[in-house]
Amino acid sequence: MKKLFPVLFILILVLAACGSNTSNSEEKASSSGSENDTITYESEDGSVEVPAKPQRVVVLSSYVGDLIDLDVPIVGADAWSMQNPRFEDALKDAEEVTEDDLEKIIELKPDLIIGLTGLKNLDKLKEIAPTVTFTYGKLDYLDQHVEIGKLVNKEDEAQTWADDFTKRATEAGEQIKEQIGADATVSVVENFDKQLYVYGDNWGRGTEVLYQAMGLNMPEKVKQDALEAGYFALSTEVLPEYMGDYVIFSKFDDADTSVEDSESFQNTTVAKNNQVYEVDGNAFYFNDSNTLDYQLEFIKESFLGK
Repeated sequence: MKKLFPVLFILILVLAACGSNTSNSEEKASSSGSENDTITYESEDGSVEVPAKPQRVVVLSSYVGDLIDLDVPIVGADAWSMQNPRFEDALKDAEEVTEDDLEKIIELKPDLIIGLTGLKNLDKLKEIAPTVTFTYGKLDYLDQHVEIGKLVNKEDEAQTWADDFTKRATEAGEQIKEQIGADATVSVVENFDKQLYVYGDNWGRGTEVLYQAMGLNMPEKVKQDALEAGYFALSTEVLPEYMGDYVIFSKFDDADTSVEDSESFQNTTVAKNNQVYEVDGNAFYFNDSNTLDYQLEFIKESFLGK
């Protein structure tokens, strides 16, 4: 009996260790989530059960770049995202869809649908897959990325990017102010569908980077007419009133180029000084994390040459 006791004691320790390892493994599996696991996401409309590791997401809004950065597979996306040349590789197997393409969305077998508040056919989309909508502008551009991270169970990764982006953009902003002067102004102008626009500080096109993250100055006329609304439509004749010391000029392939040849444009100080920086409108359009990184690098290169 005395000889048997040590053997039994050792056996108990081994079994206990195995049990502990099994428990730890199960804990890790639970935290990372398998393809069949779900989490509860607190959306604007209440609690929604969504996949812990979504594998087939349909995006009917401007959050494609956020999901690309978070390495979440996308099977369907809106037209604007599909036209973005920078998203081409990530969306090569995705289909262009709208909220009206219910049959097409069903065929894609999504496990998560993401869109904007006011989405048409919302009840029908919810029958296809868990559907979450966001109100544009309710969260700022950084918090929105973190919120997308929460939705797809990658909040820590999203927060790490937001913190790093803030640091990089703030440092670049300080360098640009030293280069161009603390009082210099920057405008964001877009030529789209035969109409000119100037933008405030939260409407994509690099506005969040320039005005919020970097703290660069907006011309008073732009501030007056575009800051609250987000954007302002104007004519070629009054364009010079809205152009700052520097201009980010967003263009689309099929846009009317006559404005650039006009005297009112060519005679501005910013044009004469070659301080108009042209960008591809399709690539510069959004304010998702992927596009924000691109905008930041473009702005740094344009103003600092690096």
